[in-house]
Amino acid sequence: MAASELYTKHARVWIPDAEEVWKSAELTKDYKQGDTALHLQLEDGTDLEYKLDPTTKNLPHLRNPDILVGENDLTALSYLHEPAVLHNLKVRFIDSKLIYTYCGIVLVAINPYENLPIYGTDIINAYSGQNMGDMDPHIFAVAEEAYKQMARDERNQSIIVSGESGAGKTVSAKYAMRYFATVSGSASEANVEEKVLASNPIMEAIGNAKTTRNDNSSRFGKYIEIGFDKKYGIIGANMRTYLLEKSRVVFQADEERNYHIFYQLCASAHLPEFKALKLGSADDFHCTNQGRNPVIEGVDDAKEMSTTRNAFTLLGINESYQMGLFQILAAILHLGNVEVKDRDSDSSSIPPNNSHLTTFCDLMGVTYQDMSHWLCHKKIKTASETYIKPIPKFQAINARDALAKHIYAKLFNWIVDNVNKALHSSIKQHSFIGVLDIYGFETFEINSFEQFCINYANEKLQQQFNMHVFKLEQEEYMKEQIPWTLIDFYDNQPCINLIEAKMGVLDLLDEECRMPKGSDDSWAQKLYNTHLKTCPLFEKPRMSNKAFIIQHFADKVEYQCEGFLEKNKDTVNEEQITVLKASKQFDLLVELFQDEDKATSPTGAPPGGRTRLSVKPDKTRPGQSSKEHKKTVGLQFRNSLHLLMETLNATTPHYVRCIKPNDLKFPFTFDPKRAVQQLRACGVLETIRISAAGFPSRWTYQEFFSRYRVLMKQKDVLSDKKLTCKNVLEKLVQDQDKYQFGKTKIFFRAGQVAYLEKLRADKLRAACIRIQKTIRCWLVRKKYLRMKSAAITIQRYVRGYQARCLAMFLRRTRAAIIIQKFQRMYVERKRYRRQKAAALIIQCILRAYMARQHYQALLREHKVVILQKNVRGWLARCWYKRTLSAIIHLQCCVRRMRAKRELKKLKIEARSVEHFKKLNIGMENKIMQLQRKIDEQNKENKAMSERLSGLEISYSAESERLRSEVVRLRSSEEEGRNNANRVTSLLEELAQLRKELEATRNEKSVIEEWAETYRDEMEQMVTELKDQNNLLKSEKDDLNRLIQEQSQQMTEKMAKALQEETKQLENDLNEERSRYQNLLTEHLRLEERYDDLKEEITLTVHVPKPGHRRTDSTHSSNESECTYNSEFAESEESSRGGEDVTKAALDMSLFLKLQKRVTELEQEKQALQKELDTREEQFQRARARDDEEHKKARGAELEYESLKRQELESENKKLKHDLNEMRQSLAENAGADKATPGSPAYKVLLDQLNASTEELEVRKEEVLILRSQLVSQKEAMQHKDEKETMTDAIMYTEDVKKMKDTGEITQAYMGLKETNRSPTPNYHELNEDGELYLVYEGLKETNRLLESQLQTQRKTHENEVEVLRGELQSVKEENNRQQQLLAQNLQLPPEARIEASLQHEITRLTNENLDLMEQLEKQDKTVRKLKKQLKVFAKKIGELEVGGQVENVSPGQTVDEPIRPVNIPRKEKDFQGMLEYKKEDELKLVKNLILELKPRGVAVNFIPGLPAYILFMCLRHADYINDDQKVRTLLTSTINSIKKILKKRGDDFETVSFWLANTCRFLHCLKQYSGEEAFMKHNTPRQNEHCLSNFDLAEYRQVLSDLAIQIYQQLIKCMENILQPMIVSGMLEHETIQGVSGVKPTGLRKRTSSIADEGTYTLDSILRQLTSFHSTMCQHGTDPELIKQVVKQQFYIIGAVTLNNLLLRKDMCSWSKGMQIRYNVSQLEEWLRDKNLMNCGARETLEPLIQAAQLLQVKKKTDEDAEAICSMCSALTTSQIVKVLNLYTPVNEFEERVSISFIRTIQARLRDRKQTPQLLMDTKLIYPVTFPFNPSSLALETIHIPSSLNLSFLTRV
Repeated sequence: MAASELYTKHARVWIPDAEEVWKSAELTKDYKQGDTALHLQLEDGTDLEYKLDPTTKNLPHLRNPDILVGENDLTALSYLHEPAVLHNLKVRFIDSKLIYTYCGIVLVAINPYENLPIYGTDIINAYSGQNMGDMDPHIFAVAEEAYKQMARDERNQSIIVSGESGAGKTVSAKYAMRYFATVSGSASEANVEEKVLASNPIMEAIGNAKTTRNDNSSRFGKYIEIGFDKKYGIIGANMRTYLLEKSRVVFQADEERNYHIFYQLCASAHLPEFKALKLGSADDFHCTNQGRNPVIEGVDDAKEMSTTRNAFTLLGINESYQMGLFQILAAILHLGNVEVKDRDSDSSSIPPNNSHLTTFCDLMGVTYQDMSHWLCHKKIKTASETYIKPIPKFQAINARDALAKHIYAKLFNWIVDNVNKALHSSIKQHSFIGVLDIYGFETFEINSFEQFCINYANEKLQQQFNMHVFKLEQEEYMKEQIPWTLIDFYDNQPCINLIEAKMGVLDLLDEECRMPKGSDDSWAQKLYNTHLKTCPLFEKPRMSNKAFIIQHFADKVEYQCEGFLEKNKDTVNEEQITVLKASKQFDLLVELFQDEDKATSPTGAPPGGRTRLSVKPDKTRPGQSSKEHKKTVGLQFRNSLHLLMETLNATTPHYVRCIKPNDLKFPFTFDPKRAVQQLRACGVLETIRISAAGFPSRWTYQEFFSRYRVLMKQKDVLSDKKLTCKNVLEKLVQDQDKYQFGKTKIFFRAGQVAYLEKLRADKLRAACIRIQKTIRCWLVRKKYLRMKSAAITIQRYVRGYQARCLAMFLRRTRAAIIIQKFQRMYVERKRYRRQKAAALIIQCILRAYMARQHYQALLREHKVVILQKNVRGWLARCWYKRTLSAIIHLQCCVRRMRAKRELKKLKIEARSVEHFKKLNIGMENKIMQLQRKIDEQNKENKAMSERLSGLEISYSAESERLRSEVVRLRSSEEEGRNNANRVTSLLEELAQLRKELEATRNEKSVIEEWAETYRDEMEQMVTELKDQNNLLKSEKDDLNRLIQEQSQQMTEKMAKALQEETKQLENDLNEERSRYQNLLTEHLRLEERYDDLKEEITLTVHVPKPGHRRTDSTHSSNESECTYNSEFAESEESSRGGEDVTKAALDMSLFLKLQKRVTELEQEKQALQKELDTREEQFQRARARDDEEHKKARGAELEYESLKRQELESENKKLKHDLNEMRQSLAENAGADKATPGSPAYKVLLDQLNASTEELEVRKEEVLILRSQLVSQKEAMQHKDEKETMTDAIMYTEDVKKMKDTGEITQAYMGLKETNRSPTPNYHELNEDGELYLVYEGLKETNRLLESQLQTQRKTHENEVEVLRGELQSVKEENNRQQQLLAQNLQLPPEARIEASLQHEITRLTNENLDLMEQLEKQDKTVRKLKKQLKVFAKKIGELEVGGQVENVSPGQTVDEPIRPVNIPRKEKDFQGMLEYKKEDELKLVKNLILELKPRGVAVNFIPGLPAYILFMCLRHADYINDDQKVRTLLTSTINSIKKILKKRGDDFETVSFWLANTCRFLHCLKQYSGEEAFMKHNTPRQNEHCLSNFDLAEYRQVLSDLAIQIYQQLIKCMENILQPMIVSGMLEHETIQGVSGVKPTGLRKRTSSIADEGTYTLDSILRQLTSFHSTMCQHGTDPELIKQVVKQQFYIIGAVTLNNLLLRKDMCSWSKGMQIRYNVSQLEEWLRDKNLMNCGARETLEPLIQAAQLLQVKKKTDEDAEAICSMCSALTTSQIVKVLNLYTPVNEFEERVSISFIRTIQARLRDRKQTPQLLMDTKLIYPVTFPFNPSSLALETIHIPSSLNLSFLTRV
């Protein structure tokens, strides 16, 4: 096509630029043929006129359409040239953060200088089994391709990793090896990958150094062969090394360092074990201080030394060898410090006692004289004589340095050999994958011999690479049957010939080295003379005669000839080596130089062994020729390089090119100059050029039709897609040389896809313009109609408004007149009223004045009258008082005179005799009365003396008691004294308190006075505060409203937090359950592995094993999740192993290690099982305490009842004995005392006999009842103990045998029979015994027993009183506390007081509620236990009743034969739902019911769970007959048979589903009929009768639960294996909505060798498979809850796999693909609705996928969009969101890419989100499964066994 068609206006081109290498520009004017310049506009808006080269007329490179930018494969670009490649890499690296890109068969890896989360195990699993083009570029994709081709083609593979120093070669190689170790598994006893990684610190320490470009640059190349066995598991590895840079040992450039190991040694010199090495700082040694930069930022050399030593230990190098290595390295450092001085011009010397040389000799174990001598001399041999010649100083220094380099090289090789020994395996290698980590093309300012060898190696690798690319292109064309035309590509064979051919650079160099006086200058002249005129690739610099230039494939390189000869010779003084060999103190040193006597050519490696390719001098024995002895470094390197090329040519190569984006090591920073330099050097552009020379763009017919359907008319579309594409292409592209039609693809020349994209874009643009035109017309017309309607509406409203305004004016005018009328009337009326009121007021005032004057006159007259009246009354009273006082005085005087006269008369009478007589008469009477009283008193005293004597007697009896009382009283007196002392102190305190009280009263009076004043002030303040209070009330209302809102919000937050906490606890429980189930799975897997290893050990080596064909790497780990531990299988294996044990080749170390590992995992499982049961133990602690208390109470009761029984038995025996004696006495006295039946004595005796007989019967009944209760209670206690400890079920007969007193059982049994017989007493015979009086003694014993019971009740009462006292004390304490709280509250303000009291009341009520709840829980537990015990007692009583119906036996039989009164079976006539079988039929039962049962027939024809019902009915019978052995063997055989059938047919979904349903049903039956109340709620009475009676099978329920978990996980794996191939194709790749998404070009990613022939799956395939799973599980009777869990797991797998592939496939991240995914998810949701499974949680598992699809479709521009995305994508992690945004790729030009700023905005908003940094979802995650109890309503007696099951040997019971 003409250039004028492509270089049109708006076309974009690339123009060269000095800074950015290439710059983008846009044409502002069409280009016409003959134009000398292009008119361009740069991206910054600058106009530019680009001049064309007048000679070539070459136009600038065209840019690819934006839709092709950022492709995974560079060959998918339409225009293949350097700027397109550079721009595509930059866009992927900077914008999308993608470091890997395909370039045909090459993986380009750009070092991000940042740790990326793209190398985890989840990423490995995602790439495992995938085709190379199906996923985004990755090192794992290359590794998977190599592994897959090795397994499929049985051909060895190689991965060639190359690049500059610091580009990431070593890391890429390490990740490739990690991938192989993960997907293949290690078949040896130790993990080889760990050992290889452990060798990395060693190899980096001795082979890496700091350079100007890299802090950890590998200064050698290595090729690691990873060996695989026939099953393609890693068995070992081998490492070859190339071209160690020995010159670095003695010389380093500025800012560079020596090898890391020297600095690590110096940093660890302070350690005690290194004191003998006499090391110091690195600056002290010449070998480590030349670069003047001994420290690497961020690297701790001492810590690195520890890592290196640990790695040595891990690889089996012991401490003695390690110290030997460090000793040699320290000697090298000291050797570098040895000073050589001039003796004269031709000789030199070393001063004696040189400290460094002395240390060197001490460390190496050689003599100082010999070493100092041969450092300054050399031996020259001639044909007849040998000369010792001194050498000058510079030669001596060179000899010293050569010796140091030689020792280090030997040490390096020794370490490599020992690493290989550690990685070597004894298993035969079947194939290998080699990983070549080698230096890339190098060019520096000064290039020497090392750069020459490196570039020579890269020339050879580039030639091999070109040939391989050419070969692949040729194979592709021949496969598609396209006419083959030779592609002209760059062949670098001339350059290789220049280097290695005869008379080439290396040949001339070796020749010059053989010359006696050869020099670098003479060699340079030979090069000039030989090649300067004959070879165009060889040039001579203009300004130098000691350098030459070679035109390599990547660039021209100028090499300096100085040092070439010396480095090529790599000579070392043989006498110095002889001195070192003579060391007898240092074995390691001798071992280093042993191989010089045994050296062989690198090309002559022994078959099957390792080939050493290290570049080292090849020393021969003295008898060999000197030619063989002096093989140069160049020759050795050429030979090893040829061997490497032979190895690579014998393998299928895979290429990884590492690119260093910048020299400053900034993360995700792209320097175009450095990148393009490396792209040219590594061959990527050459690959592009080879691809561009042919047909680089390739489309399948379907892809072409889907993409360019828009360019076709309806008539062009035919049924044959191939013919349709041909017709369309012939119309669109006239030049038929621009494309070719293959068998399955269309091949296009470079630029044709861009042209077709331009046509497609033009067509779509025209369509868009037409659509826009129509839509804009519709929008404008709609806008016009809307404006017209609005104008009419506005006019209508304006006119209405004007009319309303006029009406308003008229109304206002009329209203104004009316208002004026009434206003004037109001004014006049108001004036009149005001005048009238004024007149009335004046009249009122005048009348009031006159009335007041009259009132005042009257008031004055009235007051005068009152004054006169009061004055006159006062005067009258004064006169009356004076008169009365005078009268009283006169009366007093008169009366005093009369009293004196009477007193005189009385004195005279008292002195007369008669008066005394009258007095004596009264005294006599009193004396008589007193005499009588004395007599009466004497009588009383006599009575009292008698009473006193009686009291003295009683006192003497009680004296002892009183003495003790006195002692007690004395102690009480002492306490009283103490109390008295305390009382005195308390009185003093009381007095003090009274004083304080008085002072307080005084203060109170003062305070009251102050309070009165304060009250007055407060009243004033209250008036002021009332106003403020009104304001505060409103604020208070507002605050209350806010508080209510906040409280409501807090309530909501608390509820939300509670929900989150509950959810967290549920998650923790699920995690624990999942952890337990995962450990169970791991334990079962290891058990099976253990069984498999035992089988392999017992088998012979000669048994052929089929090869492993790996179809999908997801199954490469060869793990089985089923275990089989059947006793029958083990017996068969042991018998077979006994026969073949002599033939087997046992690996006992492997066997013992695995056995130990299994034991450790079992212990770990047990420990984790204990952790899992911790919560259950906590829950059961309270119940255990209550059980213990109940046991103690029951034990006390049992002891009391046993004591009572023994007393009654002894009493009964005494009564019998006395009765016999009475009979004997009556018989002896029969003649003397005959009592007739009618005599009174006989009647009395008969009455007594009747009473005693009745009493005896009562005692018998009590004894029997007590015996039966005692036996039943002992059995119940033992049964309960057995149930709690979950021990094995023990037969009831064994419980009876454990009783010590067998006679008690017999007596209870016989007594029960006697009671049931109800005998009739013979009174006459009883009367003959005659000892009925002993009944009275029995009654006394009964009274004693009652008294003991009374004492017990009294003690109980006292205990209750103590408890009540304690409660009373607690109440008192509570009362005191309440008073204290009340006192504290009274001191608080009123509001705080109310709040505190409410808070206290709430606290008290809460505590009371908690106490009541605890009591209620205890009561509930007690009630449940009592109910359970009552049930057990009722069962035992029923069994005793049954036992009472057996025939009579003699006492002798009772003692001799074991009696089982409890376990006598009932003879039932009806079918009881039990099946009986013989012991020998157990194997047949298991075989017919489990091993040979076809699930399909059972599921269709029989009831669901029929095998489980049959097995349980057999188990019921074994329990019924109390056969412990039968129960155990049946359960064990069942479990092991199920495991066996799952191991045999574990990949059959129908089988696994069938046995999952039956195992769960069997587990539910064990629970339903266990007799536990929790499982019997839904049982019918008939089902309750079928409960197990003798055994507690809780332990087996746990085993069955674990088995069900195993089967469930096996079911999930079966489903995953079936669904896995369908998910990506059906959910992502298949276009459910046709025509929505367009197909973009794919390039060479999908190689023919990688594409497997697989059917195309659609969404309907997935839905059909899900329906099949669901219907199968329903037919098998799987529990509905379990089906929900299975469906949830299925949907999780679908969502996780789909999302993971979406995150790893850039071509799937588009708007149209998001629509496809959402449609597919809606179809899955519709399926859930149809199956009524929407509430099972399956839809929630798809939420991450739904949000990812929404993220692809939402708008992604503004901050609002970012906020919406953050709130929408709650189920996605931050890394997943950013990954989707980075991968988002427009399918059409009309879609916009996501800007970097928007992605950074998203990252900033999501920075606070706490999530795991994991990118991919865990597809191996299995949700923890639970088995909710699901009782069956099916009655066991209604089940019939079909004859087709061949179970006729079962008998219905």
